[in-house]
Parts: sequence; C-alpha cells; structure tokens
Amino acid sequence: MKIIAGNSNLPLSEAIAKHCFAKLVPAKISSFADGECSVEFLENIRGEDVFIIQSTSSPVNDNLMELLVMIDAAKRSSASRITAVIPYFGYARQDRKSASRTPITAKLVADLLTTAGADRILTMDLHAGQIQGFFNIPVDDLTSRVDFAKDIKRSIGIIDDPEVQQQGTVFVSPDAGGVVRARKFADMFGGDIAIVDKRRPEAGKSEVMNLIGEVKGKHAVLVDDMVDSGGTLCNAAKAIMDAGALSVRAYITHGVLSGEACTKVEKSVLDELVITDTILDHCPKNCKKTRQVSVAQLLGEAIRRVTNEESVSSLFQ
Repeated sequence: MKIIAGNSNLPLSEAIAKHCFAKLVPAKISSFADGECSVEFLENIRGEDVFIIQSTSSPVNDNLMELLVMIDAAKRSSASRITAVIPYFGYARQDRKSASRTPITAKLVADLLTTAGADRILTMDLHAGQIQGFFNIPVDDLTSRVDFAKDIKRSIGIIDDPEVQQQGTVFVSPDAGGVVRARKFADMFGGDIAIVDKRRPEAGKSEVMNLIGEVKGKHAVLVDDMVDSGGTLCNAAKAIMDAGALSVRAYITHGVLSGEACTKVEKSVLDELVITDTILDHCPKNCKKTRQVSVAQLLGEAIRRVTNEESVSSLFQ
C-alpha cells in the first residue's frame, strides 16, 4: 500500500501510517499566489493501492479541493486503486432538502469525489447513514463506538464499580435522529436511553423542549456524531442535570468546535467532553474539560484490512 497525507491532519496520518508499518509518500502540496492548490508526489505510485488521508474540516473548501486534486494526481500517476480516507466528512449535514430552494450538498461532494477518480471511500460516523447511498462506489463507514466504550469503562467505571452498576447509566441522544446511536451504546452496557426533544427557532440556535426518558439518579452519557458551536450540547447537558442526573458527560466523534464552543463547554455543567482526533485539535490549553481519544489504530486497521481484502465489519463485532 501507499499512504498519502493531506494537510488537514498530519498527526493523525502519521499515526495511521505507523500502525500500518508504512511511511507516508513524500508529497509537495502547496498553493500558487492566487490560492490555487498544487500537488506533486515525490515517489512512484504506479500500480499501487493508494490511500489518501484528508479530513474535510475547516477550512472545508480548501481541504476538499486539496483532496480532489490529490485524487486526480494519483489517478494520473497510474495508481491501481484509490481510496479516499476521510475521517471527518464535511458537508454531511446537508443531506436532504431542508427548505424549498436548497441544495443537497452531501450528494454533490459524493459526485465530485467519484468524478475525481476515487474507487472507494473510508470514513467515520457519517452524520446520516443514507449518505453512503449517494456514492456509486463502496463506502466503509467506521464507528468510534468501540474506542469510546473502552474509555467510558475507565472514566465511569461501569464494569468495576458496584455503586455505578446499581445507580445505572443512561445514554442520551441530543436529538431524535441519534436514537439508534444511543441504543447501540446502551446495548453494549445494558443501560437505558433517553432523548432530548429540541427545536431550532433559527439557524445556529436550539432550545430544549422536553427530555424523554428517565435520568434521575443516573450517570448520563451524551453521544453524538459531531459538536459544532456547542450550544445544543450544553443546553442538553443542563436539561439532563435539571432532571436529576448524578453526572453528565459527552462522547462525540467529531469535535468541530467552531467559534466559542470550547468556552461554552468549559462553563457548562458537563463533567467532560470526549472527542476523537478525526479533526486536528485546536482547543485552547485552558479548556480542561475537553480531551481527545485517538482513532488512528482503528483507521489504520481498516486500511490494512481493505488492502488485504479482509472483512472490515468484523472490527465491530
């Protein structure tokens, strides 16, 4: 295999390559004076199984364009197969028409990746599962649930602490769309689930209308695929504590954390916010409530299995 890294998250790419006992292909990725992306691979990749690692996080458009140009460069360098490894898939929230005259941008991005020359997509915790159907090529949608489960055991002591077992743990979805995710976590630990019923009075703002499920006297764990501005997360955490929960913490795959999100989390009732390193960590050092769990080993193992034509789904059984 040949692993190529974009500029969006070099530390994650290096950790993935280390797990695969491989070195990153040296590449010259730069910009012209007017901002146009320029890519040149400094190693022969003809006939190779190529994996291009690039999260389409902020700056989203720059990172997406860089990924497309790298895919095209690999195709024109006669790579035998090109897998776009996108730990964080940007534009995934625009997966349907939310109003009369709006685009479905996730489908547009899928078409761009396929047209550029990608033969396979490897990503993690898509915002909506139906995005896999936007592609006409294989898509492996990994989940951070296994890595999070190990961390939850250490943090809350669900398995070892009899007091925690007696009080119980409830896994909370911050909206109706994440119920399946919360149920899968609950099934792993034999816990209960709850749902936050929220409304959006305007774009970028949310209000908690109701909390469905019993959280009183329990340790609550909020689970979701991404946290952006942090408003929904902090409001949900407050509603959970107001309902009598003993504690509340959040396990969220993609820490977009735009604007003042880290500050909001720091001032919230959350015990902690645990995210993965699919997006390069840019939280200030004084944000002590936020920490990262690495998914490099999981992504590296998936890449190894793809190149060896082994089962990827068995990773999560």
